[in-house]
Amino acid sequence: MNADPQTIPQKPVFKSSSWYLSRQSNKKRAWKGLKQIISSEKSLPWAENVVHYSSINAPPSFKPPEKFSDLSGLLAPYTDPQSRLRYANKEEYATIIDLPMDITAGYLALRGATSIVG
Repeated sequence: MNADPQTIPQKPVFKSSSWYLSRQSNKKRAWKGLKQIISSEKSLPWAENVVHYSSINAPPSFKPPEKFSDLSGLLAPYTDPQSRLRYANKEEYATIIDLPMDITAGYLALRGATSIVG
């Protein structure tokens, strides 16, 4: 078969045979995790205006944080005014009402909320 050069489709750039041949070496490539990259970057001397993984700061979010139930972990649109525990539905609220104060304080401590005493 004689193939006309105009009818042969061109290979895309990312399918270069030279790239494929460069990957056929017998060496195994050691991949670094993010923690390894950050620790190696911290050990190097950097100028102040250089951007790297450990220098990137995210701006504060404009969206309010989502609130989750202290009992089930579901999205919680409600908060008990007396105990300050968050709940998702009326069954959880019935459970919250029956909880003793030490258990309530434990749930608040898990969430990192301030004490209800005061």
